[in-house]
Amino acid sequence: MQIWVDADGCPGEIKELLYRAAWRMKVKLTLVANQSLRIPRSEFIDTMLVPDGMNAADRRIVELVAPGDLVVTADIPLAADVVAKGAEAIDPRGELYTDANIGERLALRHMRDQLRGDGQISGGPSNFGPKDRQAFANQLDRWLTKNK
Repeated sequence: MQIWVDADGCPGEIKELLYRAAWRMKVKLTLVANQSLRIPRSEFIDTMLVPDGMNAADRRIVELVAPGDLVVTADIPLAADVVAKGAEAIDPRGELYTDANIGERLALRHMRDQLRGDGQISGGPSNFGPKDRQAFANQLDRWLTKNK
């Protein structure tokens, strides 16, 4: 069991929660990014630097993820690829992506992209806040408890 993080867009608060969880639960945590990251010194925490480029971190995560792993990402297509490989994904706001719900999430994302392209909706998600952080922490704890 390993936790992978699509780290380029992951909020710092979530990374801090993950560092503590990795240490506490003695679970391997790897942050994948196209820029250097500062991480705490720990035998459980590592970074992987990928070249600049569209979806380079996503592709690397999909290559390396294994069944039973968890990927932290806000990228729904990445989450779908991860789930297809037998792993699970959680977004920084605490939504767990599984076989049971990823198809619906992809369809919803596609519909929103179309509406944005047509000018029918604008803007993105709301600002990340304490409720999001708490929802993520709760979901992570449930996942760790279930998989440990």
